[in-house]
Parts: sequence; C-alpha cells; structure tokens
Amino acid sequence: MLEVINISKTFNPGTVNEKKALRGLNLTLADGDFVTVIGGNGAGKSTLLNAIAGTWRVDEGKILIDGRDVTMLSEHKRAAFLGRVFQDPMNGTAATMGIEENLALALRRGHRRTLKSGIVNSERKLYRDLLAKLNLGLENRLTSKVGLLSGGQRQALTLLMATLEKPKLLLLDEHTAALDPKTAAKVLETTETIVNQDRLTTLMITHNMRDAIHIGNRLIMMNDGQIIYDVSGEEKKKLTVEDLLHKFAEASGGSFANDRMMLTK
Repeated sequence: MLEVINISKTFNPGTVNEKKALRGLNLTLADGDFVTVIGGNGAGKSTLLNAIAGTWRVDEGKILIDGRDVTMLSEHKRAAFLGRVFQDPMNGTAATMGIEENLALALRRGHRRTLKSGIVNSERKLYRDLLAKLNLGLENRLTSKVGLLSGGQRQALTLLMATLEKPKLLLLDEHTAALDPKTAAKVLETTETIVNQDRLTTLMITHNMRDAIHIGNRLIMMNDGQIIYDVSGEEKKKLTVEDLLHKFAEASGGSFANDRMMLTK
C-alpha cells in the first residue's frame, strides 16, 4: 500500500542551518499494516509523514501509494486518499462549524466539497451511530460548534473524520501527545478499534514506547533520518521497553538522556 523508495530531504541546504532530515530512507507497508514509529527528537519521524502527505517534496527518491507514484503530487491532491490526524487537536477540524457539518465535509473527501444540498436525515443517522461508538456523548450534539469541544473530544472527532471515507493510508502524528493520560488512552483505544475494524494501513508516530510495543503489528525506530530497527510479528510481541532503550542507545551513542522518549517509558 505504501512504498517509500530511497527518499532524502535536506532543509536550508548550503547554510549554517542545514539539516539532513531524511537520508536515503526506504520503507514498504503492506495492505493492512499498522506500523508504530519511534525515535528521538529530530530523528526524522514527522519529516517522513510530511513527505508522504506532500507537505513538502523530497529532494530525491519516490513515494508510491497503492501503486500510484505520488512523488510530484501536491498535498491537496494526495489528501483525496490519505487520512491524517495531527498532534494538535485544533488541527483537522473547522472550529466555527458544527459537528455534523465537519463530518459532512469529511464524507465528501475526494469529491466537490459543498453543503449546498444540505445534510439529509439518513446522513445524520450515520453520524449519530458513528459518534455513539466513541462513548463521548457527541451523538446528541450534532449541531454544537466544534470549537466548544474538549481536546479529547475534538481529537476523537478528527480521527473519525480522517477515516470516514476509508483512506488508502492513515497518518497519525503523535495524535495523543497533547492530551491528558486518561483522554489519550481513550483516543488510542478508539484508534485501535477503527484501524482494526476497517483494516486500515496506518503509520503512527509516538514517543510512548509502551504504546509502540503493544499497538500494531510492526514497529520501526528512526535515528538521524534513517530507519535503524524494523520489527514485527512474534519478535515485536516479545519486545520490552528496555530492549528499545538498548537499541536506541546503540544508535545514538547513548546521548539520549534528555530525550522526550525517556519521559514516556
């Protein structure tokens, strides 16, 4: 479903601020893979997701989604078959619009987006049924402005919107990092349910090593713009946090004492 072939990305080339964010990175995801991505700050995790999403073009290499070469496609055009949830709950929704209006726009992804014809009752029933599964009481607040929701409610809604029209690939960029632990656990539980139910091919960045181990069927670790560890199946199930710390220490020369990964063991 995803092929990332030898991609590289350098920011501010030729200046004192030059940063090689991706270095000849290769990655392949099979249909239905749920891959967690960990690594230290500046490892290239978000740069990888942004490259796949088309936020910026890579300097070298190719990106294929479901066999289609999207390397030169704009972010707007790639959005037709990508779902994405950002770290900030304020992204991904229109704060001044109602819950049902946000969902209606998401349902029309890949088509001409307009609410001119209105939202019919059968559509509202679909939204109520989907929202009820979140157990957040949102099914009874369809006309409430999204800006009035809590961070957790808004992030759960964003996740629902990103998967309403089944995307070829779901990108989750530390989508629970800005939430309190209880709310983060709820959103993560919802994520697993939706991904497994629809068998969505998913790439999820996290700083929480326990989550990275226990969620999904595959884990990759990044460092200095490259993938340094790729594990799946039974080997992944047997991993411990200590194993990951050891792998990370080997790759970084042990210089990770202040890294945010250490805060979420």
